[in-house]
Amino acid sequence: MKNMMELIAPCHFGLEAVLKREILDLGYEISSVEDGRVTFQGDAEAIALANVFLRSAERILLKVGSIHAETFEELFDRVKELPWEQYLPVNGKFWVTKATSVKSKLFSPSDIQSIVKKAIVERLKGVYGISWFQEDGAQYPIRIFLMKDEAVIGLDTTGESLHKRGYRRLTAKAPISETLASALIMLTPWKADRILVDPFCGSGTFPIEAAMMAAGIAPGMNRSFLAESWDNLVKRRMWYDAVTEARDLVDTTVETDIQGYDIDGEVIKAARENARLAGVDHLIHFQKRPVSELSHPKKYGFVITNPPYGERIEDRENLPALYREIGQAFGRLDSWSEYVITSYEQAEKYIGKKADKNRKIYNGMIKTYYYQFIGPRPPKKKSGDMN
Repeated sequence: MKNMMELIAPCHFGLEAVLKREILDLGYEISSVEDGRVTFQGDAEAIALANVFLRSAERILLKVGSIHAETFEELFDRVKELPWEQYLPVNGKFWVTKATSVKSKLFSPSDIQSIVKKAIVERLKGVYGISWFQEDGAQYPIRIFLMKDEAVIGLDTTGESLHKRGYRRLTAKAPISETLASALIMLTPWKADRILVDPFCGSGTFPIEAAMMAAGIAPGMNRSFLAESWDNLVKRRMWYDAVTEARDLVDTTVETDIQGYDIDGEVIKAARENARLAGVDHLIHFQKRPVSELSHPKKYGFVITNPPYGERIEDRENLPALYREIGQAFGRLDSWSEYVITSYEQAEKYIGKKADKNRKIYNGMIKTYYYQFIGPRPPKKKSGDMN
């Protein structure tokens, strides 16, 4: 049997179900689902596959252990008991990159970080029989999360967050992250053969993520990961195999009707460039156009969008008029389904209809709502109908 490990995939609060489905689709068994993270069983190959293929995860952590700690002494002793030598080679560069504490007696991140590092050093001194570590090898950043005095400790296999796909060089103000955009699309029944329009596309994240899904382009295919240098844990061949598998699944000849509009012409230029870097510019039609001109001759399409929600005080007074315009545009697309993520509490009031579903999602520290106005299903195609 392959050497199984526990892997932790953090995600946006409220989108755990999407990530859980993605992990199951990859063929791995779920251990637990908690707020903002999904833990699953996987071997070394799973580290490579999860980093390359998961669209809604923020990163992949290799779990070293869980401990209970209410004092710094207890934290030191419990961390020292973990088998760090199974993960950290004698020349590995290791540090505690992040400590998070919620409802725990230990709450100072910097103190937690330094105690954990000291405990690991003490453990490895005894195992390797040396008193000084060069730390000139591969990097092994450590993350610790304390919740009600229970701590989970893991090694970060990813490095730069997974939302960094490598295509977004240019951003509009208040962009939505690639992982969040992907998850929100996956919460809808949209498929590549259906129309998708984002009337507030900004730097193009929704249309680009949708086009990548349509063309079968894995999100991590064109970037590197920290654990690629972890020869002691993940063989280099596993990364090559994961990327080869990803390349075999790409089909950029797929026909799509994906459109992105924005009122700002410069932003549309940036979106086109980002789409080109993602390899999907031929699958998306970008256009400078206000939401008041949103229309489409065909039926049963999808609007998935992240309109402005007045982050700046001076923008807030314009929101009622803007959301009324959104509502009028939706009225013209009467057989469509519309999905809107916003932190604007009055969105439904000014759009002029109540959402069929509403999901609370945390975008960073901002509480947002994902309003889902679900339209009729298209009639089933008759057998023998080639259209």
